[in-house]
Parts: sequence; C-alpha cells; structure tokens
Amino acid sequence: MVRGALLGVALLAGTVPAALAHPHIFIDATLEVIFDADGRAEALRIGWAYDDLYSLTYLVENGFDPEFDGVLTAEEIARLQGFDMNWEEGFPGDTYALQAGQPLALGRPEAFSAELREGRLVSSHLRRFAAPVAMTAPLVVQVYDPSFYTAYTIAAMPVLTGAAVTGKALMGKALMGAGACTVEVFEPDRAAADARLQAALEELAGSPDVELDFPAIGDAYAEEAVVTCAAP
Repeated sequence: MVRGALLGVALLAGTVPAALAHPHIFIDATLEVIFDADGRAEALRIGWAYDDLYSLTYLVENGFDPEFDGVLTAEEIARLQGFDMNWEEGFPGDTYALQAGQPLALGRPEAFSAELREGRLVSSHLRRFAAPVAMTAPLVVQVYDPSFYTAYTIAAMPVLTGAAVTGKALMGKALMGAGACTVEVFEPDRAAADARLQAALEELAGSPDVELDFPAIGDAYAEEAVVTCAAP
C-alpha cells in the first residue's frame, strides 16, 4: 500500500541518503465519530491497516503464521490482540482532535481488536473524549506521526454514528449520508510539506545522529477530517 505521493519524499532531490528518508511504515486509517443522545461527540473509533511489508515483518519476527499461508490459528489471533496498544504514558496515539484551534483530550485506547486481513495487520481501538464535545464549532480530527516514521492516510470516508450526516465531494473523495452534520476530508499540500522536510534535513547535514534527530515534521503531512454540525 505504498503511496506514490509519499515516495517522492524518499528521494528529496537526492540531497539526503535514502536510508534516512521517512516514512518507514504506511497505515491506512479509518475514523468513526460517535455522538451521544444530546448530539455531542463522545468518542472516536480508530482503525489502522498496516502495509504489507510491515505486517509480514511483524508476523515473522514474532513467530506468527509459520506456514506462511496467511491464516492465523485461534491461539495466534488471541495473542495478536493489543499488539499495537502497548503505549507509553503520554503517547498521543497519532490521533489529534481540535475544536476552535484548541486541542481536545482523548483517553487511552480501549475496546481494541486486531486481525490479519488479506496479508495485512488490521487493528481498531476506541478513544473517548475527556468530556463530551458540544458541536458549537467544527470538530477536527488529524492523523499523523510527529516523527514521520509512520505515514497515515485516511483511506475511507469517516463515519458519523448517532448523528445524521450530509456529504459533498472534496479533492476527489466522496462523502456520504444525509442530515444535520457534514464531514469533509482535507489532504495536506504535499509539495510544501516536502520542501519543509528537505529544509529541516539540510540543517542536520553532517550530523552523526540524523536518524535520532529526525525533525518533527509529521504534522506537515497530516490528513484531517472536519465534522460540522448545524445548530439545533
């Protein structure tokens, strides 16, 4: 699932060694915004589908599927649960929610699951807002890894559960539903992001710890879903 738009970053006009180019892992993300009975956003359901190479590497290194038939036993499936949920304290989970430019606190992952689907590791987890979010302003949900070690793409239109939605086409992505709320997906300006990354790496030229000091550039590549609800 390597994204062509991201592969250009690996070249960076030949100014940085390819081995130092990020990202290393590619994830197709899905988002579900869950509303309570009062129309407030109360939680996010987040799905991650890992690229084929990472999935294969993880399975091999951890002793899954020794037959290489793409089928896990019931015991292996049970062992797989939570494989990517062992977060360090304070880790933001590569998911960021904002309203009116202010960050919204999200809880630790819960109700998580994982499976192997067509050769790819696919996981899902729920994160609750610290307090239900009244939709008096658009809710913005961004997916990105600050270190850009992992690249995220919103691969399917976000789902709004517990609130009716309307949709419009944006940047070639179809939106769906009908009702009081709309959801739109915005993509980053990749040319500007690439330029920012190259400039940051050039500042590190000659450093023996370029990989360790890799710039926190991931937000430049962030895709975001924007949920807007009409006033009641």
